[in-house]
Parts: sequence; structure tokens; C-alpha cells
Amino acid sequence: MAPKPIGYTVFMNDLISKGKKILASPQTSVLSAATIIMFMVVASRILGLIRQRVLASFFTPEELSLFFAAFRLPDLIFEILVFGTFSAAFIPVFTGLIKKNKQSLAGKAGRKEAWQVASTVVNIGLSIFLVLAALLAIFSPHLYGVLAPGFTNGQQETIVSLTRILFAAQGFFVVSYVLTAVLESSRRFLVPAIAPLFYNLGIIFGTLFLARQFHLMAPVIGVIAGASLHFPLSLKLGFRFRARVSIDDNVKKIGRLAVPRLIEVSVIQVMKTAELFFASLISTASYTYFTLGNTIQLLPVGLFGTSIAKASLPTLSRQVGQKAVFRKTLFDALYQMTFLILPVSAALIVLRIPIVRLIFGTDIFGWEATVQTGMVVSAFAVGVIFQAAASLLSRAFYAMHDTRTPVIISISSLVVNIILAFVFVRILGLPAWSLALAYSIGVFLQGTALFWFVNSRLKNGPLVKLLTPLFKSTIAAAISGGVMYFMLKFFDRWIWIKRPPTSIPFEKFVLDTRYTANLLVLTIFVVLAGAVVYFLVSFVLKSQELANFIGLVRRLFISKKVSPVPSEETEVVSTPPTDSNSS
Repeated sequence: MAPKPIGYTVFMNDLISKGKKILASPQTSVLSAATIIMFMVVASRILGLIRQRVLASFFTPEELSLFFAAFRLPDLIFEILVFGTFSAAFIPVFTGLIKKNKQSLAGKAGRKEAWQVASTVVNIGLSIFLVLAALLAIFSPHLYGVLAPGFTNGQQETIVSLTRILFAAQGFFVVSYVLTAVLESSRRFLVPAIAPLFYNLGIIFGTLFLARQFHLMAPVIGVIAGASLHFPLSLKLGFRFRARVSIDDNVKKIGRLAVPRLIEVSVIQVMKTAELFFASLISTASYTYFTLGNTIQLLPVGLFGTSIAKASLPTLSRQVGQKAVFRKTLFDALYQMTFLILPVSAALIVLRIPIVRLIFGTDIFGWEATVQTGMVVSAFAVGVIFQAAASLLSRAFYAMHDTRTPVIISISSLVVNIILAFVFVRILGLPAWSLALAYSIGVFLQGTALFWFVNSRLKNGPLVKLLTPLFKSTIAAAISGGVMYFMLKFFDRWIWIKRPPTSIPFEKFVLDTRYTANLLVLTIFVVLAGAVVYFLVSFVLKSQELANFIGLVRRLFISKKVSPVPSEETEVVSTPPTDSNSS
């Protein structure tokens, strides 16, 4: 074989070098970080929808409920450990440590202090997880008898067998998410954002290639494969384990800050468990309707809510001593988040049936399943903006090292959620969408209370002035939703056929939405029209968020750059000394 040309070698080396630089470089602003997270969230959520579509193609809604229910116990201990510690406690403390030791981190001593804290958290978290996982795996038959009483004994046995295997996957995630928190503290968001893609790919390929042989065990095998790929990717930026637990002041502070958040996440898990409990009482398939509807509404929440909130936390943590700057960063992010997410919420409410049909419509996912899932999507969509706002506003309190306030508010809203779920299902006998509605009402109370208290804390001026940008976006979204609803009905052939005979030659301009291609065309057309109306109304209302959005588009696609942040906000953190190379 002829040797490669020198130019080819130089090109490949340059490509590899640039790739490593992209992976290792920190993002220097909320905007750049949020942009990366948004793109990766889109990829992850789209893969998540593809994953659910693949599952809906191989398993009936009743079978999928067993698969989704099997995650309940593994997710319970994982989310309490991970989300109860890292989002609220680890990142602010680790970020403060980096800032405090900014100069010494260039040397060995500074790096050792920072990474020892991370290593200790990994070791403590993994040890606790292994003990809890073993106990829950042993007692899972009895627990699922209580958690899912509507399922038969045979269905509960299937759930238990899947659950015990899923615990292994969560062990990988416990370690990996510590590393994710480390990277996000250092404002390196790309690798953590890439890692979840492998989780979805594992389930997709596991189902496609193994479902006929292993049935419901196939996607579980995919979960294990995806989780195992999640972990090595987290090591790429240099973290190395040390088999030591060093309880210093920083670790103790993480523990103190984590306690209120642990309580909050525990209550969240009680709420999610209650959702399984009530859904199982409605029907076996109801938990599938609820879960698939939740998957759809998580796309805008993750894209415009979680991405901005996660990207904001390190910056807010650094600005906590500068009240005016902190306030501006927080409320600018909130207004822009609202501007982006409200039209999507309107589209989900209006286009719920077309969206569900296009995403999940298969031979074994029939019309009844489509309608039930669509109603769940609409009920969730009502609360999408409040979910996103709560995510951001809670992190503002975390940045101020106040985990108590958001926890009390969150627990109160979750209690309301559970009470409403009981009333809707057990007293009123409502179907699966009522569980989503109960959740939306709960997050509405949570987001509203957080907004009120953070404004009181920051003294950001009159309430009317603060709410004006939110009202503008709401009015524009409502008008856009009305236009989309009219157009959806006007161009759908089925609507005209159901009406009394008319002289209008509707056959010339309507689409037969029984066919997927026609439904797709109509949905895209309606969404584009709704977007145009939203932007026009926002322009008439002189929305500052529209101007910011247009400016961002210009910088990204015309100027090919994003405005840099001030130099004092730029802070490069070197990788660990044992570098080779988290989610």
C-alpha cells in the first residue's frame, strides 16, 4: 500500500487536534454554553422520540407500560443521589473552589484539591448506590405489589425481572453524572451533552436487533450497553478515580447544601411513583400514554428550559456577589426562555393529534392510544413554560447557596400535585391526561412562587414592569395558537366531510390526513404559519426578546460568531494532571 501523502497526514493531524480542542475548551458565556446544550438536547430528544417510536413499533402499549414501570425503582435511587446532590450542591461548591484557587489550579496543588473533592463525591455516591440498589433489588417483588397494584401478578413479575437488570445501568450513571457535574462546573458542556446520545442509541439498536429473540429484555440490554458507553466518554477529559474518601470542609459543605435538595428530590420521586400507582389503576396501557406524552413535552423543556438553566448556573454562581449583573443575567435568561418556549407550547396544544400520529403511529399503536396520548401532551403543554421557569429560578437560588427556599416551594407544589392526582383519578375517575394536568397545576404554583420570591430577594423593581415581557410573549403565543387551530381545521378534509353539505369546493384545497405524507405537509405548513404570526405579533408589541433573537440569528448565521463575554467572565480551567481525557 502506498504511503499517505504528507498533506493528508497534516490534514488529519490538524483535524484531530481541532476535535480535541473543541471537546476540551470551556464555553465562556451562558449563550455559547446554552447553544451547545441546545443543539445536543435537540439531538438527544430527537433520538429519544425515535427510541419511543421504535419501542411502539415492537411492543403494545400494555407491554410498554411494564418496561417503563421497571425503571421506577432504579430511577428513584439514582435521581435522589445524582440530582439531589450535583445540581444544587456540587456545582456551586466546585465552581467556588475553582474560582478561589484560580491561580493555583495551574499547578499541581490546586488541581489536586479540586479533583480530590470530586473523587470523594464519586466514592461516597457509588457506595450509597450499591447498598440501596442491593436492598431494593431484593425487595422489589413486594415493592411493585404496592407501587403498581393495577397490574396483574404476572405483569409484576415481568417488571421485577427487568428492574433487577436495570440497576446495573444506573451504577454507571451515578459515576458518570459526577463527572458531568465536574465538566459543567468548568463550563465544558460538549462532552456531557454528547454522552446521553449513546443511551438512546443503545435502546434503539437493542430493540431493533434483539426484540424478536428477547422481547422486552431487548431494550433492557440496550440500556446496559448505552450506560456502559456513557461512562468511558466521561473520562476523556482527564478525571481519574482515587480509592480514597477525604471528608474536608468542601465535602461537608456539599453535604449541608444537598440536604434540602435531597428532601425535595425524594418528594419528586414520591410524586413519580404516585403517577405509576394511579396510572396502573386507570388501565395497564395508561402508564404508556403518560410516559410517551411526557417524552414529547420534554423536548421544549429540555431545549429552551434545561439548556438555558444548566448553562446559567456556573455564570450565576460567579456573579452572585454582583447583584445588578446577577439580576440582569437571570431575568434576561427568563424572558428569552419564555419567548422561545411559549409558541412551542401553543403548537403542542393545537397539534397534539398530528404530532402523536407522526411520532408514534404504528400498526399496534392505534387511534385510541393516539387520542389518549395526545390529551396527555396537551395537559403537559399547559405547564411547559412553568417547568422551564422553575428550572432556571431554582438554580438562581442554588447559585446564592440557598437550597432551602426552592425546596420548600417545590415540596409544596408536589404535595398539591399528588392530592390533585388522587382527586382526578380516584374520585372523578378521569383518564391518563388528568395526571399530566395535575403536574402542570403543580409546576404553575412552583414557578409562580419562585418568581415572586426571587424578585423579592433581588428587589428588581415593580411587578408590572417585570411581567410585561412575559405578557407580550403570552399574547403573541395565544394569537399564534388561534391561527394554527383555524388552519389545521380549515385544510383538513376530514373536518369538511363531517360538516353538512356545502357548496364550497373544499376538495380543491384540503388534504386527506389519513395519509402520513399529507398529515406531515399540513403539520409543517401550520407550524410555519404559526411561527410567522408569532413573530409578527411580537414585532407589533415591540418585544425586546424578538430583537435579541434576531440578533442571535444574525451573529450565528451571518456574522458566523457570537459576541464575546467580558474578559472578567472568561475563566479557563486546566484539565487534571493525569490527563487523557463525562453524562
